[in-house]
Amino acid sequence: MFDFDALSNAMVGQTVLCVGDLMLDEFVYGEVSRISPEAPAPVIAVQRSETNIGGAGNVARNIVSLGARCIFVGLIGEDDAGKILKALLAQEQLIEHVLVSDSTRPTTRKVRFVSEHFSTHMLRADWEKASPASADIEQKLIDAILPLLQRADIVLLSDYAKGVLSARVIRNVIDGARKLGKRVIVDPKIANFAVYRGATLLTPNRREFAEATRSRAETETEITVAAQEAMVLADCEAMLVTLSEQGMTLVPRNGGSIHVPGHPVKVRDVSGAGDTAAAVVAVALAAGADWETMLRVANAAAAVAVSKKGTAVVTLTELRRKILPHAFLAAEEKIVLTSSELDTHLADWRRQGLRVGFTNGCFDILHPGHVKVLTAARGACDRLIVGLNSDASVKRLKGEDRPVQDERARAEVLAALEAVDLVVVFGEDTPLDLITRIKPSVLVKGGDYTRDQVVGHEAVEACGGEIMLIDILEGFSTTSLVQRARGGKA
Repeated sequence: MFDFDALSNAMVGQTVLCVGDLMLDEFVYGEVSRISPEAPAPVIAVQRSETNIGGAGNVARNIVSLGARCIFVGLIGEDDAGKILKALLAQEQLIEHVLVSDSTRPTTRKVRFVSEHFSTHMLRADWEKASPASADIEQKLIDAILPLLQRADIVLLSDYAKGVLSARVIRNVIDGARKLGKRVIVDPKIANFAVYRGATLLTPNRREFAEATRSRAETETEITVAAQEAMVLADCEAMLVTLSEQGMTLVPRNGGSIHVPGHPVKVRDVSGAGDTAAAVVAVALAAGADWETMLRVANAAAAVAVSKKGTAVVTLTELRRKILPHAFLAAEEKIVLTSSELDTHLADWRRQGLRVGFTNGCFDILHPGHVKVLTAARGACDRLIVGLNSDASVKRLKGEDRPVQDERARAEVLAALEAVDLVVVFGEDTPLDLITRIKPSVLVKGGDYTRDQVVGHEAVEACGGEIMLIDILEGFSTTSLVQRARGGKA
């Protein structure tokens, strides 16, 4: 298993120059319960609609959802759809966009009608002119793109065959990028892969790959043989073939093929899954990922994308949950980082009528005394929240040489305990504000406290809660353990 945290940290801040066919994606959702009396066609009772940046614009959205920056170059018509796309792109803080306007063509627009109940596409209406841009528009695109190459860490061409990526534009971008030592990733549409000659990596889907290589592309062996031949023609370093639910196969020019199976997932909408994969490929490679790591991350991202409705983006948090082992996440997801996360858990538990308990401490070195209190506390409630003093708070309470372990390490150890349902770090000297926010049904402390010494007892009892004191185990204290470890007297 690769270090996902290191990779994700490296992905943040990378800059991807994305060039491709911009589209306006619209989704109209509704219920279908009858056939039209005018024609044998279903009638959709519209309930809601969504408008998103689509096509190569969705690639750009996925790039920035990973924490990277995107410089996007695309083409629009002089129409309402173009104005809407401009406005939507202006709202994306991490996308710097350069849009060339063409009065001779409509802005590409796709409207999908979707059955809300069955989550199936019923009909798609397209407004487009799927022909290469004129020589004048080509030159405007080239003049816009070339000066931007220097600022990019990697270049991504997202081809939907709607006119932006003509052979001339492609050639100028790839040659310009190679002169600057920039890698170029291509999500291709043209069946003649020689057009993309000199790119670093091509990412066709199975159908595109089969058409371009005139192969069946049904097995890993067939894909590998055909890809090796195609890479000579395209003069690229590798080819990644996406295989829908069967996963992905990567064939490097030098080295054996790598196949990763698809993640088991409930498919809700395949729109934009390829965009997500292409974005992740570009950002991961820019961040220094090797071929196999890039492949595994892209495969996981595609699985997340198809589990969402509409033209979706994938975040680093979602990727993390898909990639990392469940046992690792089970503990980590107990650590609450924001007030809104805490409020969400509390609201959910209260809807279920669950009894929420609370206890707190520094838990610098976890010992059997702590475990006894936590286990007893969990026995008194349905969900136990542990308030954990921050490093600064522990230092004020215990001295400059404490804590021994930082707050993240202490939180992870607590979260690994079955008795603990949530860990919340607080920066104050006492957990009074946290207790007031949580309003626990039971507030638990060790028996070395009296009821009146327990911080927050008034707030808890005012809300109908109770205070519970647990007998402590003699002979266990963090202070004595630290002293013994440092060679002092207990």
